Amino acid sequence: MKTYRIITFGCQMNEHDSEVISGMLTQRGYMEAAETAGDPDIIIINTCSIRENADKRFFGTLGQLKKIKARNPDFVVCVCGCMMQQEHITTRIRRSYPWVDVIFGTHNIHEFPDMLQELYDNRAKAAASEPVNAGVSYAVAKHEIRSSRETRVDRIYDDAEEIVEGLPAKRLYRHKSFVNIMFGCNNFCAYCIVPYTRGREKSRCPEDILSEVRSLVADGVKEVTLLGQNVNSYKGEDRSGKQWDFTDLIYALSDIEGLERIRFMTSHPKDLSDKLIEAFAKCDKLCNYIHLPVQAGSSDVLKRMNRKYSREKYLEIVRKLRETVPDIAVSTDIIVGFPGETEEDFQQTLQLAEEVRYDSAFTFLYSPRPGTPAAEYEDQIPEMVKHERFNRLVETMNTISAEKNAAYVGRTCRVLVDGPDKKARGMLNGRTEEFKLVDFEGPEEITGQMVDVEITGSNTFSLRGKLK
Repeated sequence: MKTYRIITFGCQMNEHDSEVISGMLTQRGYMEAAETAGDPDIIIINTCSIRENADKRFFGTLGQLKKIKARNPDFVVCVCGCMMQQEHITTRIRRSYPWVDVIFGTHNIHEFPDMLQELYDNRAKAAASEPVNAGVSYAVAKHEIRSSRETRVDRIYDDAEEIVEGLPAKRLYRHKSFVNIMFGCNNFCAYCIVPYTRGREKSRCPEDILSEVRSLVADGVKEVTLLGQNVNSYKGEDRSGKQWDFTDLIYALSDIEGLERIRFMTSHPKDLSDKLIEAFAKCDKLCNYIHLPVQAGSSDVLKRMNRKYSREKYLEIVRKLRETVPDIAVSTDIIVGFPGETEEDFQQTLQLAEEVRYDSAFTFLYSPRPGTPAAEYEDQIPEMVKHERFNRLVETMNTISAEKNAAYVGRTCRVLVDGPDKKARGMLNGRTEEFKLVDFEGPEEITGQMVDVEITGSNTFSLRGKLK
């Protein structure tokens, strides 16, 4: 039985894609390799193209795999994900990384097991037909054959004609699961490569989503996270021809018996409807939490980013959310150093963060993505300025996050237990409805259960508690 290991970079969509890849391989009889074990037979790197740092990590990892290939000619290197949808990346891999055996993209994940089998068939044919020169060891000759570009399997599609349903997924947790409700993006933010790597928006049929969630619940899932580049723009059509929006889907999912929590990622402010805001108050299963990326606090910068909302519009959305659900937890994404960002623009971002008082934020230095409009803007911000602003933003956000977390001390929260803490022996951790991470002592047997935890302490990024 061949073993495999998946290395995943990027967002929740990539994480779920890796779960699907793992599910397909397990279904075909491959065995997932333990992290502490030796080299697996197959490595799959699932890539992300959002930021430059992910590019560097990918090529660094890819370079390290050459050493494994050198000592083990049978080793298989596969690369997939968003980076593979960019022609300049795949051209570089095809030319400079001959030890890569399989290349596929975001639109043909379902083909991967067959592509892997095709690789093994190609290797067998090459080994059978290639004569071994006198004086050259068989191992060396075999290595030359199996490292050649002729055996590589390489298929990248510009877009997907249809959504492939029914793919298996090997979940990281038994009690919670990601569920894709749509694929692709139509927004074309000036800095973002995703519409070019994930294609145009395609929404799944609502009956297929409901059927999947019912199956997950029957398998022990208590919480689902609905995934899409912009879930707010979900437009499903059921088999009777009826049109569903995202909020319709939320209400239908809430009727599934046994499902206890519904989350979603990611939400674009321009499409956040009053109907969805109202659902936070009316739907008990919809978690008291929203991730609402703002990206910048300046209307001028937002316009250059092509975000299609202003600072004032964004603050109005937050006001409506908090009028409807006063204690809703809000997280965000913020980009520092977008081309043309002035100190005044940045000050507006700091002021907005302080006004909204986010529970947490993912903060990023702007990095040009080849193929996006912003990469061609002439007024790029010097790295030193970006880093200085970034540090100020992080300091502001950490102060607010610590204060927000401190307000939980003394409360009793319902926590879905994820399992043992990886660092602290005897400790468990889990998430509140507001997506707060809680560490507490307890028996491992309660993993996957909903428990009451009294919050006894806090820090910037998590809470501490006592099992009640």
